[in-house]
Amino acid sequence: MKNLILASIAIASTAVALAEPAQKIDVTALPQQATMIDDVVVPVPSEVFNVLDRQGSPKWAQVLRATKEQAKPIGEQPQIALQLGTIIAEGFIAVEAENAEEVKKIGASVRKLAKALGVEKPVDKRANAIISDANAKDWAGVRKELDGAMRDVKDAMHELDSLALSQLISIGGWLRGTEALTEVVGKDFSQSGAELLHQPILLDYFDKRLSGMPAKMKKQQLVTDVQKGLLAIRPLIGIEDGTQISEKSLQEVGEITGRLIKSINSKAN
Repeated sequence: MKNLILASIAIASTAVALAEPAQKIDVTALPQQATMIDDVVVPVPSEVFNVLDRQGSPKWAQVLRATKEQAKPIGEQPQIALQLGTIIAEGFIAVEAENAEEVKKIGASVRKLAKALGVEKPVDKRANAIISDANAKDWAGVRKELDGAMRDVKDAMHELDSLALSQLISIGGWLRGTEALTEVVGKDFSQSGAELLHQPILLDYFDKRLSGMPAKMKKQQLVTDVQKGLLAIRPLIGIEDGTQISEKSLQEVGEITGRLIKSINSKAN
């Protein structure tokens, strides 16, 4: 039986406009719009964003981490893969903030990082479309192209027999998306909002994939730190169904993901 993940923001697959969301977050309904990432079922990020919007109109512009210039590849390929995941996740946040200039920079950054991973060609059209749709303020179109860019890069990584890098892209996206989620929910804490962090099976899945990576990659300090960080998050997000996630736990998850995001974007690794 396929694993079921109740909520995720940043691991994108089919981020398209969906039906009008319910007033109250109902995580049991999210899998109806879910898609498959490897052997894990993940709800589309736009649905989680829409539900959060109905919960209290999050100020996405405050969550967005704007940059002065395009992102540049940092470190070796594992770090670049993690970095690319965070950039794509930032793209979804920029769309929610309706920041066209930031979206355009992200589109160019996606192309640059994909080139560093040797998969520029599959995402070149996507990057151009992201920029074009941002100019037209076609936010649904941008979401679709960001999702397509994530999928195209992951597919290209598979073709190059770089499954581990593909998985790091997903993990990088999840980390930045989760950090953003803790900021949004933390500004006006609610138990229903915190419930979106209840993702123990997804964390187990990531831990298994990290443990199975090539020895050379696992020896890299950043990859080790990411795995340790995920293990530290695991007990904070509720292991059992129905477990309530406290405001303190939410804050701790935000601190852990924030530290990891900082490391991913640091030249020191």
